[in-house]
Amino acid sequence: MEALPMSALSAFAAALAGGGIEVVDLTAPLSAQTPVIALPPQFAQTARFELEELSRYDDRGPAWYWNNFRTGEHTGTHFDAPNHWVTGAGGEDVASVPAARLVAPAAVLDFSAEAAADPDFLLEVDHVRAWEAEHGPLPTGGWLLYRTGWDARSASQEDFLNADDTGPHTPGVSPECARWLAEEAPVLGLGVETVGTDAGAAHSFDPPFPCHAGLMGSGKYGLTQLQNLALLPPTGAVLVAAPLPIVSGSGSPARVLALVERG
Repeated sequence: MEALPMSALSAFAAALAGGGIEVVDLTAPLSAQTPVIALPPQFAQTARFELEELSRYDDRGPAWYWNNFRTGEHTGTHFDAPNHWVTGAGGEDVASVPAARLVAPAAVLDFSAEAAADPDFLLEVDHVRAWEAEHGPLPTGGWLLYRTGWDARSASQEDFLNADDTGPHTPGVSPECARWLAEEAPVLGLGVETVGTDAGAAHSFDPPFPCHAGLMGSGKYGLTQLQNLALLPPTGAVLVAAPLPIVSGSGSPARVLALVERG
């Protein structure tokens, strides 16, 4: 009897099992040492990740180990929902993001050399256009993942924020490019390796924090503190972003995975 053709899902499962598709974890470990953003002292600060042990195979619970945890929505590798920013007030909370939008293709733009030379490096529309001329258009309904090499600093709060008397110095996106990503680019969101989607100096941009303002105001999403983008090809990866569905939440720590076809 002639074998029936494999369904798309069966072929996908076989490729996963056989190593034809690799799962790359883009998520930073979440612990008390995970770097967190530091706002000016007049503003409320996000919480570091904390574990509170409930029992560990002892008289509090002889057969089980478990914890409570406390953290900010925007601690570690995390997802920004539209309602995170005032421009997106009334937009989707993180629990309302359609599940189908959490699995999407990704384009990886590598500007790690530029960021190594200049920690204040800004992505411009011309950079994206040049990338598209080489690799093809950005994926419709997908992610733009912006690699800067900043994940190499993630073991240290000081190195990760890279702040001095003038404020933090981390790479980001220019105001013009942020507006273009929000209003014209076909992507559903921006993923970065830094503590937030905006550059460290974005507080002084016009408008301030243009990635947050533009993306959230356009109903798009952010992913931050990603790792291992160096393991991804420029095109062809599929991203799985899995935040907790926190009702009314503005975001959530997330497990972010990339599916990469290996020939």
